[in-house]
Amino acid sequence: MSVKQENTALSDRDVSAYALAEAARYTRLPPATLRSWMLGREYPTTEGVAQFPPLIRPASLRPPLLSFSNLIEAHVLRSLRTEHGVSVKALRNALTYAEKALRIQRLLLRSELCTDAGRIFLDRYGELIELSASGQLAMRRLFEEHLKRVEWDFAKLPVRFYPFILGSTPSVDRSIVIDPRISFGRPIVKRKGVSTSAIAGRIDARESIADIASDYDLTSSEVEQAALYERAA
Repeated sequence: MSVKQENTALSDRDVSAYALAEAARYTRLPPATLRSWMLGREYPTTEGVAQFPPLIRPASLRPPLLSFSNLIEAHVLRSLRTEHGVSVKALRNALTYAEKALRIQRLLLRSELCTDAGRIFLDRYGELIELSASGQLAMRRLFEEHLKRVEWDFAKLPVRFYPFILGSTPSVDRSIVIDPRISFGRPIVKRKGVSTSAIAGRIDARESIADIASDYDLTSSEVEQAALYERAA
């Protein structure tokens, strides 16, 4: 990849592309949770109100917009929220510990999450929230399922995101993809690049799955997966 191509890829990943509500749909997060991760939140103390700093640095604060990189960070954080209550303080401390120990910036975006860096991050987080040994094992497995939905490039940065079709149900299906270089980073059917929202719109207009599949040269299963994804979002 040339320097120009690499810079373009980085720009694609980090450009402001998703409103908060849209990003929350793609990552299957409550908008209020994603907002607090992006913008921080207030909490009461004996001396008044204090502020938790954000966990994710959004591509734009005014208006609040996320980049593709931010989607990946939110997706990884969600893996801890799904089965374990997220402590913003514990998450921040675990990330700080892992990043200082391994000198990896923005660890949530790095493929090193699949190696020792991820183990150190999870171990520290598990200690901070006092998870039992069995709880830590369950957390590791859930974390691994989420990481399988991200594809990294040679520079160890994310290039594609395969969102869960239904909630966080583990699945080997990767027919739906979000790629910042295609369709402005909106979800598509990977094999043909067809927008999932376009497919769902045609089904809502009472067109048959068979006709839609024929028009786009898709399988019936791909059409159904696209519709399921849109309706579950």
